[in-house]
Amino acid sequence: MKPTIVLVGRPNVGKSTLFNRLTRSRDAIVHDMPGLTRDRHYGQGRVGDKPYIVVDTGGFEPVAKDGILHAMASQTLQAVDEADAVVMLVDARQGLTSQDRTVANLLRKTGRKLWLVVNKAEGMRPESAASEFHELGVGDPLTVSAAHGDGIRELMEMVLAEFPTEPEERDMRHPRIAVVGRPNVGKSTLVNAVLGEERVIAFDEPGTTRDSIYVDFERNGKSYTIIDTAGLRRRGKVDAAVEKFSVVRTLQAIADANVVVLVLDARSEIADQDAHIAGFVLEAGRALVVAINKWDGLPEDARERVKRDYARKLVFLDFAKVHYISALKGSGVGGLLSSVDSAYAAAMAKLPTPRLTRVLADAVARQQPPRSGMTRPKLRYAHQGGSNPPLIVIHGTALSDLPESYRRYLEGRFCDALELKGTPLRIEFRQGRNPFVDR
Repeated sequence: MKPTIVLVGRPNVGKSTLFNRLTRSRDAIVHDMPGLTRDRHYGQGRVGDKPYIVVDTGGFEPVAKDGILHAMASQTLQAVDEADAVVMLVDARQGLTSQDRTVANLLRKTGRKLWLVVNKAEGMRPESAASEFHELGVGDPLTVSAAHGDGIRELMEMVLAEFPTEPEERDMRHPRIAVVGRPNVGKSTLVNAVLGEERVIAFDEPGTTRDSIYVDFERNGKSYTIIDTAGLRRRGKVDAAVEKFSVVRTLQAIADANVVVLVLDARSEIADQDAHIAGFVLEAGRALVVAINKWDGLPEDARERVKRDYARKLVFLDFAKVHYISALKGSGVGGLLSSVDSAYAAAMAKLPTPRLTRVLADAVARQQPPRSGMTRPKLRYAHQGGSNPPLIVIHGTALSDLPESYRRYLEGRFCDALELKGTPLRIEFRQGRNPFVDR
């Protein structure tokens, strides 16, 4: 399992800036205004040699008793509860504050591994920037600059050093299927229907499944591993969190699988949480099958409404096969494994270089890349760079000028020509260095 690293601190100490730096994204809004981040943001860590999940939290106001600040504090505590390590940020420019002391005291009581990071230390001597923060008593402070990237890689190497280099070994030679979705959409019921036995507890209450359950089985002489995931990780007392799904558990299951079955509830509207989970699947590059559950007994007008809702809100999943099923009654479940097999075969396909180059040449002949100034990018040849998801590497000149729309055009052409169904496709451009550029 990927470790979960949670960023905590009082408002405006640079948590979102560090989050964007670690994920190499702009997913978190950054502005010099306290309290801009309110909910938790989850992302895949891309700084450091080990995979991990990083969580951005809102400014921590632990003494707030009500209102938005109290809600933000509750979100932060939930994130800390599911963390493997906590990074507490403080501001070198403002120095030690009473609020920093309150946050440190509270985090010390959680029992989580805690790292104290002094941010905004650019242009300052590390010793002087960190000196006054020693009195917090949570270990030696580490000085960084999230905005400039100073000390970030060193920080993550230290944080990740205690976690295993390689994830738990699992058999890669057969499909590993993660069944994911919101709470109470019927994930465990679907797992039992696929297995043909009551292997996991299915109950009409959100949060029945509390951890990921791995089950090995065989069907028609083929081996599979199916993963039933927790739609919700419940705290001791569930209040507003009952409407949340466990993002960490879902991300870990997706990362450990090579085919994902996204379960949707036909009897409720497609929610933002469904789109978020689908986004995680795309980001991880996993093959996908969509199962719209609780289809039995729906009137025809309701079925048409569900189909329109799906086509409108999840249009970016057009590559995935959709099944309309009733996990409780077993109807429509039989075809799921066939789609899983097809998606798995597409994700693991071996694509010969000559064939890829022919498809590339045909795509360019149909639609030339747009000019950039006086030059037109030249795409010379293509080869496979990896699987799960399939990665196609295209070599040529002036490829950095290619617009994103042309990348999407090529992805569509390759998927159609290679008959890759049920898996996303990634394209990487590489251009040779001009030997005369420095002359």
